[in-house]
Amino acid sequence: MTEHAPRAVVTAGTGGIGLETALGLTRRGWDVTLVARDPARAEAAVARVDEAAGRTAGRFVRADLSSLAATRRPGEHLAAEGALNLPVNNVGGMWSERWESPEGIEGSIALNHLSPYVLTETLLDALAAAAPSRVVNVTSSAITAAQAVFEDAEPPGPHYGLPATGRAKLAHLAHSMELAGRLAPRGISVIAADPGAAATGNAALMTLDILPPAMRPFWEQIQKGVSAPAAAATGPLAAALDPALDGRTGLVVGPDGTVDDTLLAFVTPEVTEAVRRWTAELMAAGQAS
Repeated sequence: MTEHAPRAVVTAGTGGIGLETALGLTRRGWDVTLVARDPARAEAAVARVDEAAGRTAGRFVRADLSSLAATRRPGEHLAAEGALNLPVNNVGGMWSERWESPEGIEGSIALNHLSPYVLTETLLDALAAAAPSRVVNVTSSAITAAQAVFEDAEPPGPHYGLPATGRAKLAHLAHSMELAGRLAPRGISVIAADPGAAATGNAALMTLDILPPAMRPFWEQIQKGVSAPAAAATGPLAAALDPALDGRTGLVVGPDGTVDDTLLAFVTPEVTEAVRRWTAELMAAGQAS
């Protein structure tokens, strides 16, 4: 890795959108740390990153990002290394079956909201040391299917993957916009990026069961809209690198790489306040477990 290269961290960076984003960064001269679980996939991903850069530009940090404690530890380690220019919080997903994190938190909440929340908080001093710096949070159009109810850990009724992920992504988008205001005085911009539907490994595992019954007639249409991961990295890479975004914060970049405020219509003051309380309760419960 190069001493004066800008430093980025990409979560879930060993495949799919995360890997394509890492490749795009290294082709532009960045050093990239990939944070994920699987060492075998990581070895192959780091080799691709180095090949794309034409030098040693990648490394791997192992972490189970569904766990709050396991996310905090590598974050603190990375922060201790000094100035950091960019975390890309790409980790997330959608699942047909409900599952729980090691702390007993529903999985889509843990990975789509709490993991990037925890990692970013641990990196703030390192980001301030590199200011002007950016935080890129990968969001999703699944927000449009969210049940925006945040009184309890999970809304009442059956669990369906799409609205569950949409709810977690809505929570994190609301948090991102609030975080943008908090971090602006420290020279840290926060930008959300919607990659669009991507043909990732996670997407390949999805079944009709992710949809509430009323949406199931649209399953084939949804599947046809899936793009390749390389194309889906356009939004995250623009959010990370576009010089037109210098000095700007609290934005959403769409799948085509341009600013698109469509999803921000779902981030009302009421949702933001509810998410703030809900997140604090989830964090307290997770730390107590």
